[in-house]
Amino acid sequence: MKKISIFIGLMASLSILSCKEHQEEKKEERIFEVSTPIVMDTLITKEYVCQIHSIRHIEVRSMERGYLEHIAVDEGQKVQKGQNLFKIMGNIYQAELDKAKAEEDATTIEYKNTKLLADSKVVSENELALSKAKVNKAKAEVLLAQTHLGFTNIKAPFNGVVDHLLAREGSILEEGELLTTLSDNSQMWVYYNVSEAEYLNYMMLAKKGEKEKVKLLMANSQVFNQTGTVETIEGEFNNETGNIAFRASFPNPQNILRHGETGTILMTVPLKNVMIIPQKATFEVLNKRYVFVIDSKNAVHQTEITVGTSLPNLFVVQNGLKTGDKILLEGIRLVKDKDIIKYKLEDPKKVMARLDVYAE
Repeated sequence: MKKISIFIGLMASLSILSCKEHQEEKKEERIFEVSTPIVMDTLITKEYVCQIHSIRHIEVRSMERGYLEHIAVDEGQKVQKGQNLFKIMGNIYQAELDKAKAEEDATTIEYKNTKLLADSKVVSENELALSKAKVNKAKAEVLLAQTHLGFTNIKAPFNGVVDHLLAREGSILEEGELLTTLSDNSQMWVYYNVSEAEYLNYMMLAKKGEKEKVKLLMANSQVFNQTGTVETIEGEFNNETGNIAFRASFPNPQNILRHGETGTILMTVPLKNVMIIPQKATFEVLNKRYVFVIDSKNAVHQTEITVGTSLPNLFVVQNGLKTGDKILLEGIRLVKDKDIIKYKLEDPKKVMARLDVYAE
């Protein structure tokens, strides 16, 4: 009997302790932070992978067949318009020019003699015209020979940077053989592809007569120190990708950018009357995004949403919520569907102002 009394006493004590703990838990019942979506105008920065091209990028080729006598530049060298690049031995072409000039002299003398005879009515006007035609042909041959000789001295057609040299001094060149490429990097053309929906938004929001300004994020994650301008849009969409190409132009005074680089175009896009919520109020399950919405009876309901785009710490919601819905901000891992909670409703503007974390 004594043992039974001790056991009953212990059970009573445990029961009292349990009741006290339960009462303490009730006293410490959590009050959750809740807010509502906010509808407002905002700006987002769209990112597009891009290809960077020189405003002028050409192949430098041999216009004549011959022996490469001299290379006047080095790889990566900056050159000026008219500067000598390559010299092909021109002995043969010089000889052809001398021959053409001699023929011109001979036909000129012949024409002068014929003209004297024609003036004396010794020869006909047709014979004089034929002699004149020979002179013209000889002059054309001289011009042609001068052109061939001029092609042996290859010069830069514009200011630029020389690329890899594909031939060496002493090489025998064929007509049209590639020697190097030349890039004018004073201005860069940057190409990027835009979807059909984004293109339509751009065209509808674009101000007449104003060109869109864009930034360039380089491969080293640094923003290029010049602002670009959207200059042109291609005429047709790519049927395979559904995209259309935009071209932005960037000044390149310090020659930082080179032909063939890649980067990311940063384009600012205005959004009108969009619904915004904090990222931290959302959670993801099987690649779908959800929030907890609180009903009139203080019960939480897991609600799927469609996110249109993201901003720092914020999501733009396309579907799933309506203005005035109360969404759980804090403690989304502490509740489950249909739980009854106590909450404190926060002003959404104040919530946005102190955001410093991303979604859980």
